[in-house]
Amino acid sequence: MTSTAAIPLADPALADRLTSRLALVEEALRDAVAHADALADDASRHLVNAGGKRLRPLLTLLVAELGDGTRREVVDAAVVVELTHLATLYHDDVMDSAPLRRGAPSAHEVWGNSVAILTGDLLFARASSTVAGLGPEAVRIQARTFERLCLGQLHETVGPRDGDDPVEHYLQVLADKTASLLATSARLGAMFAGCTPAVVHTVTEFGERIGVAFQLADDVIDLTADGALTGKTPGTDLRERVPTMPVLLLRARCASPDATDEDLALLARLDGDLTDDAALASAVTALREHAVVGQTRDRAVALARDAVRVLEPLPAGPVKDALVSFADALVDRAS
Repeated sequence: MTSTAAIPLADPALADRLTSRLALVEEALRDAVAHADALADDASRHLVNAGGKRLRPLLTLLVAELGDGTRREVVDAAVVVELTHLATLYHDDVMDSAPLRRGAPSAHEVWGNSVAILTGDLLFARASSTVAGLGPEAVRIQARTFERLCLGQLHETVGPRDGDDPVEHYLQVLADKTASLLATSARLGAMFAGCTPAVVHTVTEFGERIGVAFQLADDVIDLTADGALTGKTPGTDLRERVPTMPVLLLRARCASPDATDEDLALLARLDGDLTDDAALASAVTALREHAVVGQTRDRAVALARDAVRVLEPLPAGPVKDALVSFADALVDRAS
């Protein structure tokens, strides 16, 4: 089952075309992860079969509509970005000790850390094999994207160095870990649809900005969303000590002369024992009511609106409308 719900599409004809092409991507994905080795086959199919929004390949297919979206190379590019994304999920779940992914047990929970890591490597290999058929420029773009994904994870893992601004460090992590692949998804779609260099540049910049906005919105949602709807316990990042923008802004505030007793007390609570569900819920409620959550939301909204401004040179039409709607929907998620 494929769906274009990850990006709002008001134009029925555009939605039909993308649904049809997304089905081709899905078929190609399953072929790409197939292995003669039974264990490699089972492990590689694990997350493909679990589904997902397919946001990155959908973005590739959508921007390709600015040129000739029917080219086979566009489908191959969409497969490359989704294989790359899936590979990072195998690795991320090991590093984060995440028990679930897309409602199913994470690969490392089923087969162990070593198999999960090696499966991620196998998917990277398959992505590389597919992108090789798209030519040397695509290979260079994929390599640079892979490098940024690794740097983002590395910098998130080790944290900011002495003298680094933690907030700026965090924004760079988001740019590398999330925005880089969204930017590449749009870039490859436009390239292989035969769009002009100006259009390729525009959609790449859009992907960079919307990717950071997307993650900042998630930081807000982690604190404000209904866990029954999202399937994720609010405040999970707090419990796991994962840096998020609201907490980083609170730490910066507490380090300033303007810090109040309430600020300091809240930070002490967040740094305390949150293993108990009641303690976590109480901490989430207190943080949710603090100004830093609104400040994070404002940053997400500002970046999403900046992404929309980047789109101004694109011709009016359903593709541009869909990209704007995607940015607007992201803002709505964080509101």
